[in-house]
Amino acid sequence: MGKILLKSVLMQNAGESPARKDVLIDGNVFSKIVDVSTPEMANGAKIIDCKNLALVPAFYNGHTHAAMSLLRGYADDMELSKWLNEYIWPFEAKLTDREIEIGSRLAVLEMIKSGTVFFSDMYWHREQTMKVVEEMGIRASIGVTISDVLVSPEGLKANFDFLAKHTGESERVKLAVMPHSIYIVSEQYLRRSMEMAEKENYPLHIHLSETEKEVRDCLEQHGCTPVEYLQRLGCLNSRVQAAHCVHFSEKDMEIFAQSGASAILNPNSNLKLSSGIPSIVKMMDRRIPLGLGTDGDSSNNNLDMHEEMKLAALLAKVLGGAETLPASEALKMATINVAQVNSINAGIIAEGKLADGILVRLDNERMVPCFDLISNWVYSADSRAIDSVLCNGRFVMRGGHVDGEEDIVREAGECALHLAENK
Repeated sequence: MGKILLKSVLMQNAGESPARKDVLIDGNVFSKIVDVSTPEMANGAKIIDCKNLALVPAFYNGHTHAAMSLLRGYADDMELSKWLNEYIWPFEAKLTDREIEIGSRLAVLEMIKSGTVFFSDMYWHREQTMKVVEEMGIRASIGVTISDVLVSPEGLKANFDFLAKHTGESERVKLAVMPHSIYIVSEQYLRRSMEMAEKENYPLHIHLSETEKEVRDCLEQHGCTPVEYLQRLGCLNSRVQAAHCVHFSEKDMEIFAQSGASAILNPNSNLKLSSGIPSIVKMMDRRIPLGLGTDGDSSNNNLDMHEEMKLAALLAKVLGGAETLPASEALKMATINVAQVNSINAGIIAEGKLADGILVRLDNERMVPCFDLISNWVYSADSRAIDSVLCNGRFVMRGGHVDGEEDIVREAGECALHLAENK
């Protein structure tokens, strides 16, 4: 892996004004970042003229279901329980390895083109998604999904064997234990999931308190909230990543904050499914680690982290005040916060960090004028302003194009049509 010099690229750190920098990428890290006028940095490097570009951190999608790209628009405008039980789970039960691969490839293409270089994925047929991530050059935390309602005893044994062997892990692709939720995972398998996570040093990722029904059912069955239930089982600590976290009581938030667990919020999906709005401001006040995710293409209905970032900032302001969750902090929720939760040395443009980033076109109409780069990027721009995307020191998108994207889209369209005819 050679050197790349991003020459005279616009950058901005929180609290500072935009400034031109020369950024040297050596191997897979940001090696040196200095003021412009350092010609010696170009020695042996491929020079990229960035006078019309800005460099911002790449996005990290903290919760999604990649292969659900094939279900985009399949079942809309209904609440979660009906959506899952009557439409999604029956459809997913018919998906083959090949269809999961095609759906994952479409999802990764969509993420790359909207600036995302990492995603935390909870789905089935994980080997197919791992293969796609390796081939397309980004990062992922691939979940081994646990559910003794949807998975046979033989399947569960295979899942835990897969985790015990760290099957298929690599520099960019890691595994995680992902019990789906408290409503389709028994106490026995929630405990076993945590035991595996502790023994093999995996993150544990779970849907939690997504709907009022989930909370109400838990109170009826266990006499406590979902957060209290996980605490009772010994399944709530700093390795836990909980998706959604919409319906937390005051006590839930205190327990969650003390546990060190992280909340991955999915505002677009939660609004579309009418699940609710998480208490972002109260969570921030309690210093709960917060990240963002898109959820899947069937409930969002896209994988654009930029939309999640802006919506989270706006919802926080409605819940708090105009000064709540400023642009720089919203950007962190979509970048470095998720990277840190997943133990990735990235999410910020700084020397020694992994070279993940987005080159944004400054001549895009939404970036003009540019009094404040971070403000423009968070509040004004969208993915159409993205020129190129870097992951691990390599371009996974250059000049708006991803290798093979036409074939990926065509194949996914044909696959979805076949599924629709045979569902």
